[in-house]
Amino acid sequence: MKLAFSTLGVPGLPLSDVLGLATAHGYHGVELRAHPEEPVHPGLTPDERAAAAAGFKSAGVELLGLAGYARVAAPGDDEAVVTEIRTLLDLARDLGAPYIRVFPGGGTGQSPEEADETAARRLGTAAEYAADLGVRILLETHDSHRTGADAMRVLGLVGHPRVGALWDVMHTWLGGEQPAESYLALAPHLGYVQVKDIASAEDTTPLPLGAGVLPLTEVVDVLSRHGWDGWLCWEYEKRWYESAAPLPDLLDAGREHLTRLLSEAA
Repeated sequence: MKLAFSTLGVPGLPLSDVLGLATAHGYHGVELRAHPEEPVHPGLTPDERAAAAAGFKSAGVELLGLAGYARVAAPGDDEAVVTEIRTLLDLARDLGAPYIRVFPGGGTGQSPEEADETAARRLGTAAEYAADLGVRILLETHDSHRTGADAMRVLGLVGHPRVGALWDVMHTWLGGEQPAESYLALAPHLGYVQVKDIASAEDTTPLPLGAGVLPLTEVVDVLSRHGWDGWLCWEYEKRWYESAAPLPDLLDAGREHLTRLLSEAA
């Protein structure tokens, strides 16, 4: 498995500095938070996009994916959501990213069936555009669809190879799902896995990997046991928790922790 980290952990950091961290600390790739407050976002000009892609190539670091904020199950008009997804897909194509991330974002006024159908309809519409660009849309286990079983309901309705799953191990755990259950639900669709650690279900402030309660050992074990060889991406949510320790100070220990888990699982 290859290791990456998300720029959610280094909010606003220039791309050149992000790539420097990846190379200095032994990470194979980076997931970019594609938000207007970040250096890389859908508003970039063609020249800026080309420069960003060249930066990754020059550094020898892979761009794992673009973490967007489209909410595919949210109540409202389909067109705005599909347009948001397509805009992110265009950026991914220009930068050479294989994946984009979308959220479920179902509303409290919807039935689960309505949320599933809304998400599947929009993802199915966007899937053909994604196929033309060679990019894959990943639905993250999050908010209204936080377990693998929840995400699988939507993905089963879509049934398109360009729409898959992003396994956020915190949310499946918070949803009461065991890693083996999450993997079995998501395996046919799995793009990559986001790892992290927290103190408890009540305190989700990010911690160094291995310092909290999330079942990272079990996650790596089940992935290894099934021969999965994709990406583990450390999503350290510094952007939402300003008091959390700076991510750059933790990158070496985080890489070493994941490497140890992979070695023990092997």
